[in-house]
Amino acid sequence: MWPIFVKYLTGIVLALPLAAWAAPPAVLPELAAPAPTRPRVGLVLGGGGARGAAHIGVLEVLEQLRVPVDCVAGTSMGALVAGAWAAGLSPADMRRELAQADWADMFQDNPGYADLNFRNKRLSQRFLPGSETGMTAEGAVTPPGVVSGQKIKLFFNHLVRADAGERELQRLPLPVSIVATDIGNGERVVLREGSLTQAMRASMSVPGLMAPLVYRGHKLVDGGLVDNLPVREVRSRCAAQVVIAVNVGSPLLAPEQVSGLLSVTAQMVALLTEQNVSASLAALQPQDVYIRPEMGDISATDFDRSAAAADRGRAAAQAFAARLTELALDAPHYAQWRHSVAVGERDVPRIDAVEIAGLARANPAVVRRYIEQGEGAALDTAALNRDLLRAYGDGYYEGVDYEVLTQQGRHVLRLLPVEKSWGPDYLRMAMRLDSNLSQGSTYLLRVGYQKTWLNALGGELLLIGELGSRTGAGIELYQPLDAAQRFFGQAQAGYQRERSGYFEREQRVAEYVSARSQAELSLGVNFNLVGQLRLGWRESRVSSSLETGLEIAALAPERTSGGWLLALDMDQLDGLYFPRRGWATQAAYYSSSRSDYARASLDTRLAWSWRSWVLGARASWVGSPTGQLPLNDAGKLGGFLNLTGFANGQLIGDDVAYAHVRAERIIGRAPPGLRGDLRLGLALEAGKVALPFTAQQRQGWLNSVAVYLGGETPVGPAFLGIGRGSGGSVNAYLVIGAP
Repeated sequence: MWPIFVKYLTGIVLALPLAAWAAPPAVLPELAAPAPTRPRVGLVLGGGGARGAAHIGVLEVLEQLRVPVDCVAGTSMGALVAGAWAAGLSPADMRRELAQADWADMFQDNPGYADLNFRNKRLSQRFLPGSETGMTAEGAVTPPGVVSGQKIKLFFNHLVRADAGERELQRLPLPVSIVATDIGNGERVVLREGSLTQAMRASMSVPGLMAPLVYRGHKLVDGGLVDNLPVREVRSRCAAQVVIAVNVGSPLLAPEQVSGLLSVTAQMVALLTEQNVSASLAALQPQDVYIRPEMGDISATDFDRSAAAADRGRAAAQAFAARLTELALDAPHYAQWRHSVAVGERDVPRIDAVEIAGLARANPAVVRRYIEQGEGAALDTAALNRDLLRAYGDGYYEGVDYEVLTQQGRHVLRLLPVEKSWGPDYLRMAMRLDSNLSQGSTYLLRVGYQKTWLNALGGELLLIGELGSRTGAGIELYQPLDAAQRFFGQAQAGYQRERSGYFEREQRVAEYVSARSQAELSLGVNFNLVGQLRLGWRESRVSSSLETGLEIAALAPERTSGGWLLALDMDQLDGLYFPRRGWATQAAYYSSSRSDYARASLDTRLAWSWRSWVLGARASWVGSPTGQLPLNDAGKLGGFLNLTGFANGQLIGDDVAYAHVRAERIIGRAPPGLRGDLRLGLALEAGKVALPFTAQQRQGWLNSVAVYLGGETPVGPAFLGIGRGSGGSVNAYLVIGAP
């Protein structure tokens, strides 16, 4: 058994039955005999995570044996299967959709990195997304769950064809009951009317992992906490005389497995769940059918084994074939029953108007800028889901949903963004540990305070503090100049103080403490989600003092400069730290007539994948088109994947070029709720400092080869690697956290 949090979280999603159940012919032949007298049958589908795919196999057997059902009730994953089945999805389509679903991505609320708002891409580089804490008048407020359920809710919309109009529980031909828990008072809440997708979403809200759903005066979470196998509900809902109950819950942990905090918590909640299941089992009667599939080693997180789980459910139901056959109808009367519970197909409407509702702070134009759906055109659900995810990626909302309404004969697409209840001010954090053989260890703790929606155009203020091997503080003001945030102005100022080592002939001979003060004012344009271009003026002052070692003649004690800056930053990689495909480029030109030099830089990265391999490349150059770069603004080589065999910043000068190609083998994947891979990589590197500022042991192009292991962690990327450079120089690295 896995930790409870994962259990409940995964339980939800497995309920993914899909595709429309083909309705029987609209006109049925006359029945030669009246319908036989039969007992009323209630179907109960319990929660159990990925193990709940077994419900699909049970439904297949009921369909094969022609067993009718008068009502169905479900909890958590069972609620999803029950609701989708009642909405017209066949077991065969459920199997197909479960196999096609990308479960790892399903538990990631944000869109892919390439579809993030560009400003949020850069924010993600500096701070951990999971560290966001709201700062309100009541104090610090953490998000209500690790996952808000954005993609899951859109997926439910797809399952029940909400693009043709919301499915409502009370309008479904087959009575459906979905069980949830009111987290405020612990009450059992049974949803029999209202939005089907909202009810499914409520029943799957794993406390702590998935945000509760505020719905109809309740704050709803997973129904498994109070009624994981709702037998009594079908007794009351349709006066069921025979109950078919399917229990797919996980067994309790063995005593020796209960050791850490998570396992203790998991066992505690599992015990509570088992207690309410035991009460439900006590309510079963001799004529009822109790099915508990033998799931073996299939756990609640085994999404990729949904077919095997369905097969086990089918086998378990077939073991009760004789009992179930007693409830079966002949073919004509079964066809009549199916016709009575069939959900008619609905055409996707042409949208006459697009509305945005519910916003208090955010400008509706900021949401509308992503929506490509045109008025007068048929609804394109795939494009709409993509666009809603892009809007969600702005970071202002708990969720962005939609509904299709018919008002006075017109079809209205209403977008439903819900602003974060813990916003609009946030505290963010990041950390970094960098340890290598040549220079020892450095560390950094970064804290940011972000205020959003300072005005109707979406102005933002960001305060940053850093403590560790580099110490500093900064302030940034970002002000969009139009409602769609295409044009912007930006002002920033900061101070940093850090130690830097300098090398002569591969020996560290000095360590300086440098202090840099800098201010910048610029105007820019955003190129949709691709990148931005900025033009501005920069003023800087750098002072350096010798901490230990020899004086470096080329290093001025103090230097000031000011000049024009032109910067282009484009990023279409599909991952922040471990991309599989895409490209990114950064180019900048700074000209300081006061200091009589110009600095140009270019850095381009590429990534593409093939099966379990990711191939990547990087090329960069820093130089001075006019004059000569000062030492404190020079190009540097050395460090992990920047000539790995050499120490950080070991090679310094003007006209500095670098390139590498790398191959990474994906040897593992992150668990649900985390995005990323575990990779084993090999990089071949080359670099050259044409105008070195310190004496080098070797001139011209230098080579390095690196072998490393890298992966995503809760505190950012982690790399463990070793490199060997020209002349036999060797360095090993452990890097954890944001840059």
